[in-house]
Amino acid sequence: MREMRKAGRRRDADWAFEVFDRAPYVTVSMIRTDGTPYGLPLSLVRKDEETFYFHCAGEGEKLDCLNLNPVVSLSAVSRCTPKFEEEKQNFTEYYYSAVAIGRAETVSDREEKIEALRLLCERFLPKFMNHFDEAIARSLDRTTIVKITLTEPPVGKCKP
Repeated sequence: MREMRKAGRRRDADWAFEVFDRAPYVTVSMIRTDGTPYGLPLSLVRKDEETFYFHCAGEGEKLDCLNLNPVVSLSAVSRCTPKFEEEKQNFTEYYYSAVAIGRAETVSDREEKIEALRLLCERFLPKFMNHFDEAIARSLDRTTIVKITLTEPPVGKCKP
């Protein structure tokens, strides 16, 4: 019975990717230069079955962490509904979540940076794509793109 419950709550990689794709933010966790954990919600976009991107400034704590140790953990929640179950007199929460492990690197290739920014804009601001080219011309050189390549398949969990 325990294994059935565990199997029922674990989902395959495709399902986990769907959670990542629906989550408005993905928490990216890394290690600070002093060895302490550092996690923050970021606007990520997924390119394919192993690649995620986010953008940031050209300096700061995120990049310091990633330069020291590029291994990151991703976590996302695309549904979270707290509930009191009258019949059981029980507090619970229904959720869809996913986690993954990957390796981060700064993108230097100009075309890949543009592709990543296009994917981000299409995901978060699709109605404004007519301004994309002028924004790229204005800010590409001062925008940093970080690519996260998964090192193992993501895992999803849920309590529907």
